[in-house]
Amino acid sequence: MPNSPSPSGRTDAVALTDRTDDRPVYVIGGGPGGLATAAALRARGVRAVVLEKADRIGASWRGHYDRLHLHTTRRWSALPGLRMPRKFGRWVGRDDLVRYLEKYTEHHELEVVTGVEVTRIDPHPDGSGDWQLTATGGRVLRGRAVVVATGFNHTPRIPEWPGRDTFTGELLHAAEYRNPAPYADRDVLVVGIGNTGAEIAADLAEGGAARVRIAVRTAPHIVRRSTAGWPAQATGILVRRLPVRLVDRAGSLLARVAVPDLSAQGLPRPEKGLYSRVREGAIPVQDVGLIDAVRNGRVLPVATVASFDKDAVVLADGTRVTPDAVIAATGYSRALEPLLGHLDVLDGRGRPVVHGARTPKQSPGLYFTGFTNPISGMLRELARDAEKIAKRVARAH
Repeated sequence: MPNSPSPSGRTDAVALTDRTDDRPVYVIGGGPGGLATAAALRARGVRAVVLEKADRIGASWRGHYDRLHLHTTRRWSALPGLRMPRKFGRWVGRDDLVRYLEKYTEHHELEVVTGVEVTRIDPHPDGSGDWQLTATGGRVLRGRAVVVATGFNHTPRIPEWPGRDTFTGELLHAAEYRNPAPYADRDVLVVGIGNTGAEIAADLAEGGAARVRIAVRTAPHIVRRSTAGWPAQATGILVRRLPVRLVDRAGSLLARVAVPDLSAQGLPRPEKGLYSRVREGAIPVQDVGLIDAVRNGRVLPVATVASFDKDAVVLADGTRVTPDAVIAATGYSRALEPLLGHLDVLDGRGRPVVHGARTPKQSPGLYFTGFTNPISGMLRELARDAEKIAKRVARAH
């Protein structure tokens, strides 16, 4: 019998190397995608071992900023086999999501090993079709299948702006931001207007920053998180299989009704359609305060960053600003190359060429989940992928 994990999802790592002879399915990553897949596998009688490099499950969620709430509804954010409590509200907060993941691990009696980082995945050298995992502590593990669930937002990325190292102010990635308290009465530039950047800018404006600018490279589509009780996620689910041109046209009409024109404030409506942008990987910004903050002048959109020059930030239009702090909401890299770049299963941007129940032709038994950013909601699609992967693995073995 596997060791029972604690509520934090921790199992004795020392025992791991003593229990690999039955060739379990290894799930790499103890976030929602990994846990959901392990639970779905377990429900089908397949032993799954989750390997998490941090000391607790849900590590990336624990590190998000304080005011974070899901942009997807509680109902469509639950993982297979356990509903989220109604007391969490419609838009689940960060701490409640972490509590849910802990309860999920306990409820499904998942076998989770923390403090173990997988550094390389290879086909097993005996040609059996199994997989060999190289992990910290000199561990070499053997599994009949591997599910990579290390996450869409894995490694914070800050562009190599010219002069970045000369900047005398504070420069940090959005992953390090927690709340506006340290920035009260300070001048802050947020770089990037995705969902994270938009929410941090609004948080700073509401939290007492003296001035908040947001650097915009490409004007985003902004949608209301909910309109007359109808969540934007529901629309995303309904339209995702419709023709792109049709959704673009409908999105434009809806935006003109629901979202004010902010062109005069420096944030024009995008030229390219909403769904066309989604297909390129740009998810719409769900408004949780940015619209009002921009309209009221509490957040000022500016041109994107071109370079740094000691105490100044030079913008693409030549403007020089001197913020006290720069928060780079500039995204993350998947950081999969060291793990499996040698297997020819990544595209030019370092993302898996397949996901869900599909496996690369040259690497059967290798699955990926959580490396897309769907308009229908990340957690919803993770849950669906988990069931599909488990079904495929159970049938194959």
